[in-house]
Amino acid sequence: MDETAERGHVQENGHGDGPGRGSRSPPSTSLRMFLLALSFAYFAKALSGSYMKSTITQLERRFDIPSYLIGVIDGSFEIGNLLVIAFVSYFGAKLHRPKIIAVGCVLMSIGTFIIALPHFIIGRYEFETSVRRDQNSSFNPAPCRVDSSVDRTQAGKVPHVPAAGCEGESNLFMWIYVLLGNVLRGIGETPVQPLGISYIDDFASEENAALYVGCVQTISVVGPVFGYLLGSLCAKIYVDIGFVKMETISITPADSRWVGAWWLGYLIAGVITLISAIPFWFLPRSLPVAGTRLSDKCTQEQTSFIKHSPSLKHKYPADEHTSFIEMAKDFIPTLKSLLTHPVYLIYLCVTVIQLNSLIGMVTYKPKYIEQHFRQSASKANFLMGVINIPAVALGMFSGGLLMKRLKLNIMGAARFAFSTSLIGYILSLFFFAMSCENAKVAGVTLPYDGLDEISYDQHSAVTSCYSGCFCSLSDWDPVCGENGITYVSPCLAGCTASSGSGKNTVFSNCSCVGVAGNFTASTGQCLHKDDCDNMFPYFLALSVITSFIISLGGTPGYMLLIRCIKPQLKSLALGFHALATRTLAGIPAPIYFGAIIDTTCLKWGQKRCGGLGACRIYNTTAYRIAYLGLTLSLRTVSFIVCIPGFILLSRQLKKEERSAMDAVTNGGTELEALRKEEIVISNSDQSQHTSNNCTDRQTRL
Repeated sequence: MDETAERGHVQENGHGDGPGRGSRSPPSTSLRMFLLALSFAYFAKALSGSYMKSTITQLERRFDIPSYLIGVIDGSFEIGNLLVIAFVSYFGAKLHRPKIIAVGCVLMSIGTFIIALPHFIIGRYEFETSVRRDQNSSFNPAPCRVDSSVDRTQAGKVPHVPAAGCEGESNLFMWIYVLLGNVLRGIGETPVQPLGISYIDDFASEENAALYVGCVQTISVVGPVFGYLLGSLCAKIYVDIGFVKMETISITPADSRWVGAWWLGYLIAGVITLISAIPFWFLPRSLPVAGTRLSDKCTQEQTSFIKHSPSLKHKYPADEHTSFIEMAKDFIPTLKSLLTHPVYLIYLCVTVIQLNSLIGMVTYKPKYIEQHFRQSASKANFLMGVINIPAVALGMFSGGLLMKRLKLNIMGAARFAFSTSLIGYILSLFFFAMSCENAKVAGVTLPYDGLDEISYDQHSAVTSCYSGCFCSLSDWDPVCGENGITYVSPCLAGCTASSGSGKNTVFSNCSCVGVAGNFTASTGQCLHKDDCDNMFPYFLALSVITSFIISLGGTPGYMLLIRCIKPQLKSLALGFHALATRTLAGIPAPIYFGAIIDTTCLKWGQKRCGGLGACRIYNTTAYRIAYLGLTLSLRTVSFIVCIPGFILLSRQLKKEERSAMDAVTNGGTELEALRKEEIVISNSDQSQHTSNNCTDRQTRL
């Protein structure tokens, strides 16, 4: 067979991508290019996704919304996936996969830009404060006002009056743009994972597939490193940077009212995601399957035999000639075949439960570090990026490498993933012992002098130290008294005078701070971080260790998903797995985790036009029990579900082993029959040859 005919045969069988492609570039080069492009796309989507999680506290404060609503926004990404993932996974596997991935990256980029849009159409950020911002003014208003013209509903209290202009207030629901942009991001991300992984597994050699998938998964974990670092950088920058004088801002990044430049990171992430779409437009639809690159001496018959060899049982290249109607008719039977696979269903249940735990934990982990260990949002994001995420990346890569070195089969991969998850679970129990005390806030976590009980309900008890002041109970404008106790506002500290401006404002004659009434208070909360600073390094160390151990089982677990089902179901299995995990874990987990966290709030902020805003301070002990308890409870349930999974997997492997042995036995019988037939034919030929020789000899004689 000449070279032209051989190349035409390769294209005819769906292993070429165009005329003469094989003469221009070797298949390995195209596969490497696809691997690099997919890795960068994974990096881009992981960066923007992790940046979203790093900005949850910024979004809470900017739009004055509770944690459960942030959970709805975070889960909207999965809603976007849910809308199209089943169809993209099934039909996309039979179409031009690289170009579909490129379209997805463009949609992700547009969605990311939409998330940043509210900043450019909303007004300037205003936070409650009694601190004078104008340095040129000589007038310092007294925090404790005595005005008989004000109608008090309770002794010493002023009712909340909505700010002027609230009738036309349209900025309250600007978070809807964030939600819609995140939905579009979810739609765009849909084809990247199932089509990308199935493309690699189809055209890479079997011994390299696990390593390639491990590399891609590792890059997807490296993306969050830069996402959280970008979140850390933007959290340090004030939200309205360039439009306000920073010397007039009286709060710092450690203040619970601080909002960083959350919008800036989304613009950067959008540009990176847009760039990631470019390479996929130039990649081929399909490649020659690794292991079938034959020499020029191979005949057409040899090629057809090798294509169906047992070594390619997991390879299922796309059929380029299947019509859309034929694919649609085959969808329901194919889906039914997948959903009746017992091992796949158990695997699905286990991963859904574990991902509920993982997604809820990761979404609110920076917030947990902020609230429990009293760190700024910038520092919490920085630590997540440079300490925690690299440990996960190293674990994912090491898991893929170990699977290749140890040559783990399906059962070995399942046992390895289960063991690492169990060890990480046991170590996570020690997080309960790493606690910090509640911040000392008068009237919230500590009683005022002379009171026996702590009031958690917006200072329902009134004390004599500020009974003569008309104080708003809705404001959160904390000051730190000389006695080391934080007061919700200068007014509630009984302060009657102030001097200075901005961050340097000092309040004096604070009757609640000292008995004599001549004590002072400064802006901001009292830190009191000694107990937390001692415990925080141990928390970080344990967090790194557990993250590394749990992530070791990530790649083996993912390869178990690919290998436990028939090769022709692979793309649909990956897509339906992503669909189920997003529907049952990605969407609900942030919402109910956020709702449970909201129950531990001690002091809510107040919106300008009335209603509860973002939480200002939490009950540390209740927060820790709710957050860690829910995380570990879900993982406990997942371990119980694993038991029938191992039983069913063992039965499936034994059944496949028996089928393989029967096939070998039948094949051996057929081979022996063929050999006997060849011997008979050979003997017949020899007899005929002898007879002919005799005839020739007689003729010559």
